[in-house]
Amino acid sequence: MPEPRLTVADVVVRLPKTLPAGVSVAEARACFADDHVHLLLLTESGRLLGTLVRDDLGEDARGPALAYASLTDRTVPADLPAEDARLLLLDRGQRRLAVVDDDGMLIGLLCLKRRRTGFCSDADVAARAADR
Repeated sequence: MPEPRLTVADVVVRLPKTLPAGVSVAEARACFADDHVHLLLLTESGRLLGTLVRDDLGEDARGPALAYASLTDRTVPADLPAEDARLLLLDRGQRRLAVVDDDGMLIGLLCLKRRRTGFCSDADVAARAADR
């Protein structure tokens, strides 16, 4: 479990993979072929415009993926206590949340580990990428 005094800013993955806001549904679906991908971040000039989970892209979805994206219940502020964020993720049955500032600029990605006791780090992500 994260230390109670840590905030989301202390445990966020700072350089998450992002996609341009104009990405197609087909391109977004291709990203979900990787089972480590739980949440796609659609951005423009550093601003988070939408997020996607697999279930957002129904069988009939076509065209720009942004049309199916949402920010509702998928973002948290960086100053939220990390333990509060972990409990929120557990309560919602989620493992990823985008971290944004007051202007909607993407700060990073909060990634709950598979065991759900802590968060992925930039080092964890880099190590997984090196193993591929």
